[in-house]
Order: sequence, then structure tokens, then C-alpha cells
Amino acid sequence: MAKIRFEEVKSGYERIMSDLKNKIYKPVYLLMGEEAYYIDLISGYIQDNVLGEAEKTFNQTVLYGKDVSAKAVIEVARRFPMMSSYQVVVVREAQHIKDIDKLEIYVGSPLKSTLLVVCYKGKTVDKRTSFYKQTVKIGEVFESAAPYEERLPDWIISYLSSKQRTIDTVAAKILADYLGADLTKIVNELDKLAVVVPQNSKITTDHIERNIGISKDYNTFELCNAITAGDVLKANRIIMHFERNAEKNSLPAIVSQLFSQFCKIFLLHMLKAKYKNAAIPSTEIQGVMGINSYFLRSYEAAARRFSSTKSAEVIALLREFDMRSKGWNNASTGYGDLLRELVYKIMH
Repeated sequence: MAKIRFEEVKSGYERIMSDLKNKIYKPVYLLMGEEAYYIDLISGYIQDNVLGEAEKTFNQTVLYGKDVSAKAVIEVARRFPMMSSYQVVVVREAQHIKDIDKLEIYVGSPLKSTLLVVCYKGKTVDKRTSFYKQTVKIGEVFESAAPYEERLPDWIISYLSSKQRTIDTVAAKILADYLGADLTKIVNELDKLAVVVPQNSKITTDHIERNIGISKDYNTFELCNAITAGDVLKANRIIMHFERNAEKNSLPAIVSQLFSQFCKIFLLHMLKAKYKNAAIPSTEIQGVMGINSYFLRSYEAAARRFSSTKSAEVIALLREFDMRSKGWNNASTGYGDLLRELVYKIMH
């Protein structure tokens, strides 16, 4: 089965939230998937807004998967509300319920007065089960996939726009490289920036350095640029900074960013071979390489320095160093020496 695209995740979230705000409720919400951010937003909204404060005392229950069985969840869900039109039952960490498939007993005949919210994080429910199939028919199934790393800068720009702040593409890329694909972690840091940067203002790399601690000059984005530009001096300065701050710049994370960079350079060579001397359509660049057109010029410059053959060699090298950074075939080489060796071999 094809993996759900992040664009579908966002549109699915917006549709569910629109229904909730219009008080269109479903008896069962199965919120599942590897990315917790939108799951938390949906379940949080239901907890905060379906019932009034007075109603919540008797009609809102939060259960935890480690502490309950499917039978216990069903018993709570089958209660009738007291002095309210609805009761809300939220099951957090539902992935720990060993017999979760048995919820099909309730889902086959749910109470219209109960909103059962099942938060199943980190993975998805088996879609072959009756529980899943019945929920699709009578309730709301939301699957949350993590965004691909190349989509993160655009997501950051969009999120800050909703907060009436702007940020340039480079600064967004630096944040994405440093924070990774955990949207909850990203939002926490962006909200910090929104506190110190006034509305209708631009967030800069200076703001990021002062408030999040990501150096505007010494980060993985700048290291990748220095390597692909052939700037040996700058690359070694960044390595020295990383060595002094190894706890903030893990070697596997650096290798991962370099791997992504060189895969895109290799893909650009493939596109150039496909289109020969013709211009590559922007839709192809976005679809195949997954990059913002803003960065195309830097990738073209990198492709002139690193041939398709050399790019393939670097990708193989990065696989080797990823294993070495995790201890394989590496008994004694330290962080700094390993990173220097890797960068030297890439650039020579």
C-alpha cells in the first residue's frame, strides 16, 4: 500500500478541524501514525472544546493504553453522559493496548452520545482488521505521516506565516537541518521565536542563533555549502566548531544531511542527462529532487564540481562513515578525526 503523502496529512487535518469547529462529530476518531503533532492537535481540540467546563467533570475521561484493555475502554465508552449531550473518552498511547483489535465490538455499534478518540502513535493500526474497517465506515480515521526533510523549510515558512511572521528560505533550511522532522519540536522552537520577534517582522539567522543556539555560520547547512563549493578553509573551521560542540552536532545527523545533499546532486545529473541541453521543468525539479527552486543554482554549481560518478562515490562513502560513526569497524577514531577524514575524502 502506498505511503500517505504529507500534503494529504495536512488536508485531512484541516477537514477534520473544520468539521469539529462546526460541531459535526463522529462517534469514533482513530488518530494514528508516526508523526504525533497533528494527532495531538486534533485530540487536544476535542478535549478542550466539545464539552463545557461544567460538563467535563462527569463526562470527559482520559485513559492510557499501558493501563487499560480494550474491554475497559468499551465499558467507559458505553456510559451515557450526565447532564450533557455528549461524553468524550480519549485513549492516549493506544498503541500499548495489546488487544486493541477487540474495540471492533464497540465500533460495530457505537453510542452516538460518545466521542471515542483513540490516539495510536508511532505506527498504524493493521488496516486488515475489522476494527480499522468498521472505524472507516462509521467514524474518522486520520493517518499522520512525517514530512520528508525537503518539505520542512516550506512547512516552517507556512507555520510562521500563520503567526504573522516571515522567515527567509535559508534560515528555514538551517532550522530544519538542526531540528529534524519532529514537528512538535519544531513548533516549540518556532513559538519561542514568535515570542521575541514582533508580528509582521522577519525572523533572521541572528534571532535563531540568540534564541535557539544554532550558529548562523557554523551549522550543517553551511558545512554542506562549503564542501560543495570546494571551500576547504571554511569546511575545516566548521568542523573545529562542531568538535567543540559535539553534543549539539551529532555525526550521524551530519552524515545524514550530507547524504541528502549528494543524493540531490546525483539526481540533478540524472535530470540533466534526461533533458540534455533543454531547460529542466520546475515541476520535475520539485518532484524528483524535492527542493525549493531557490536552491537550484547552488545545486547546479555543486553538480559542476561533483560529477555523477563522484557523487555516487560520495554517497557510498557516506554510507560507510554512517556505520563507522555508530561504531562499526571503528575502534578508536574520535568524532573530530572521523569528520575531518570524511570531509577530506569527499573534497579530494
